[in-house]
Amino acid sequence: MMKSLQKLGKALMLPVAVLPICGILMGLGYALAPAVMGAAGATEGFAYVLGFFLIKAGAAVIDNMALLFAIGVAVGLAEENDGTAGLAGLVSWLMITTLLSSGSVATIAPKMVEDPVKAVAFAKIANPFTGILAGIIGALCYNKFKGTKLPDVLAFFSGKRSVAIVTGVVSIVVSAILLFVWPVVFGALVAVGNAIKGMGVVGVGLYAFLNRLLIPTGLHHALNNVFWFDTIGLGDLTAYWGALVEGDTMANGTLIDWSVGSYMAGFFPCMMFGIPGAATAMIVTAKSNKRKATIGLVGAAAVCAFLCGVTEPFEFAFMFLAFPLYVVYAVLYGVFAAVTVGLGFRAGFCFSAGATDLLFSASLPAAAKTWLIIPTGIAAFAVFFAVFYFAIKKWDLKTPGREDDQDGEMKIELANDDYTAMASIILEGLGGKENVTSIDHCITRLRLEVKDRLLVNEAKIKSSGAAGVIRPGKTAVQVIIGPKVQFVYEEFKKLAK
Repeated sequence: MMKSLQKLGKALMLPVAVLPICGILMGLGYALAPAVMGAAGATEGFAYVLGFFLIKAGAAVIDNMALLFAIGVAVGLAEENDGTAGLAGLVSWLMITTLLSSGSVATIAPKMVEDPVKAVAFAKIANPFTGILAGIIGALCYNKFKGTKLPDVLAFFSGKRSVAIVTGVVSIVVSAILLFVWPVVFGALVAVGNAIKGMGVVGVGLYAFLNRLLIPTGLHHALNNVFWFDTIGLGDLTAYWGALVEGDTMANGTLIDWSVGSYMAGFFPCMMFGIPGAATAMIVTAKSNKRKATIGLVGAAAVCAFLCGVTEPFEFAFMFLAFPLYVVYAVLYGVFAAVTVGLGFRAGFCFSAGATDLLFSASLPAAAKTWLIIPTGIAAFAVFFAVFYFAIKKWDLKTPGREDDQDGEMKIELANDDYTAMASIILEGLGGKENVTSIDHCITRLRLEVKDRLLVNEAKIKSSGAAGVIRPGKTAVQVIIGPKVQFVYEEFKKLAK
């Protein structure tokens, strides 16, 4: 289960990675032509036309995130990331959203839309949740039926050509099931969303805590869909980049009855300053002979978090090595999110809460007291540093740089861009290609399965320049590489054939 959720989390990064361009385009567009989004300003001239162009270009992506999820998740989960799965995901999306649209349900099962809650559920069927589900269906059908062989008379539809057809049939069955299941799921999501929203800043803190705590399982994506996108009528991210504020009405008629930006603003101090503070504590507490390597690992991750809000390289560097500390880390997020939002700071992001998104979102109408990033950021750095330093020392946690030394540990230094040599040493350390049964990667690490775990030589693997090795299961091996893992992965696949 955990492995499947982690694969889903990785697959979701493919469509999510396109969001930064939306923030840049819409932020610049709004600065040039605020009138396009309903604010005061000129409605003609070059600046207005250029702003209109940029805003519409960004909106073209962000307004269709559910569709991007359907295609991106399908490709991300498909074996060899084949584009055929993307087509299957699109087929599934079209099938489900058409069959379960309000008009279709009113004909198929009129009584289902007589209930107001169920009527709203089907009115919102074209949402990111459905997109993710469609992508999963498309990928599963591709992986299962891509090699299908049919009789000669139907041979044209064999292999990959059969995938979309099978996906269509499966999606019809799934739609029939969702006809009864979706209203229940939707009702539960609404209840959770409204309960947290009704708690005010305490709810904001609870949401931020759960968001971080669920990252190891990948379930934080489901939680985010409730609060960031208009799955149940919240849509904090959608409203923010639509230049809307509390009291406005969204394009689908949803009245905005929350302070726009509340479910994003609290992440900025933590990601931009809290993570660098925690990383500094790890560096200070690292063993002297491993401090340089620790700086390379968590220092680079801290810079990444500050600039663009990418936190996975930092979080995965210690969440499995020191999970109690990761829980504390999630609690700190909750506390700072509640305090930050309570002070009136409002900001939004398209991708994540880094300096880039803060810069381009600060001009939008919902932004407020963005100058508070300085005092809250300083406080976050200090608190994260102090808490991490105390916890690491008090509990003797094996955070990066504090791992037990291994006999015979090799110290070969490789050039950062020598991915072929790095992959070759890692493969040798895994016992050769005959011992490797599965190859995959996430944002920062290679995820591998081996036949015989006794053949794995961690010291050899680390000698490649890898930041660390994690053994989460009897046959599972994860090699921490960093943001450039994709390049090592590509070379590793070639060598392992």
